[in-house]
Amino acid sequence: MKKLIPVFYLIMAMAIISCGSNPYAKTNRLHKKQAMAYSKQLQQFPTPENQKESALNYGDYWVGTTNFNLRKPNYVVIHHTAQDSVGQTLTTFTLPRTQVSSHYVIAKNGEIFHMLNDYYRAWHGGIGKWGNNTDLNSSSLGIEIDNNGKEEFTDLQINSLIELLKEIKEKYSIPDENFIGHSDIAPSRKVDPNANFPWKRLAEEGFGFWYDEAEVENLKLEAEFFKPNPLAIHFNNRLNTRIPFIDKLVFPEVIPADFNVENALKIIGFDTSDLEAAKSAFKLHFIQKDLDQPFGKHDLKVLYQLHKKYL
Repeated sequence: MKKLIPVFYLIMAMAIISCGSNPYAKTNRLHKKQAMAYSKQLQQFPTPENQKESALNYGDYWVGTTNFNLRKPNYVVIHHTAQDSVGQTLTTFTLPRTQVSSHYVIAKNGEIFHMLNDYYRAWHGGIGKWGNNTDLNSSSLGIEIDNNGKEEFTDLQINSLIELLKEIKEKYSIPDENFIGHSDIAPSRKVDPNANFPWKRLAEEGFGFWYDEAEVENLKLEAEFFKPNPLAIHFNNRLNTRIPFIDKLVFPEVIPADFNVENALKIIGFDTSDLEAAKSAFKLHFIQKDLDQPFGKHDLKVLYQLHKKYL
């Protein structure tokens, strides 16, 4: 018995050291407990007894299909944490009372914390909409980047983010256009990631869309392009009437006077129930300057060129 005592203490010491090395050991145990509870729910099968209690007209017996798998994410929503440190964010995401979480958190030094299995539904998007999708939490992965909302993102962070996105995109076959920001899906209440976020660089890597700057420069508004000739003699006949369809074919660089900003924003995916908020979210993502200014000519040209990519 005396020989066993040192071994017992050694094992206990190793266990204490192991737990002490991870400051989130306690919440990790809670995480595992909750995951086990969900796994039990997934293993519950309908029974004739349960179905008889329902008012629905069920068949006489349950038939389980042999063809199924887990649901997979089809969007990635990128956030900034709006907190002072990655430690503060990790703590926030491990407190049940906060009711907020994310699949990944990226620290300023580029470290990636994978906080939730990709097949689980994180609570990162909240109330939002993209296209006809009104529950982004159920179909997306959330990535939080340690940033107080005003500062630049570090190169280490962005490099880690791009490598992570490459892995996620290949694993789940997520389309280019489905890499979006929190402000995109919730324009009336969110402004993350902030204007320092390199959306153009991400688009060049295949994560999200960006506009062709040279093409935007060549665009002209209809009122600028079709200037009336003061010397012209106007006759009241059909020859003096332009045909919009022909104009689009012959003058593709001209933005029609009836170009609908709201419809274009909808085509991209923005919720336009608050049109001004949608315009602001568009500018935050694609213009990233003069954010306090009204929607101007350059913004309109960028929107016109960009919305065609989503058609």
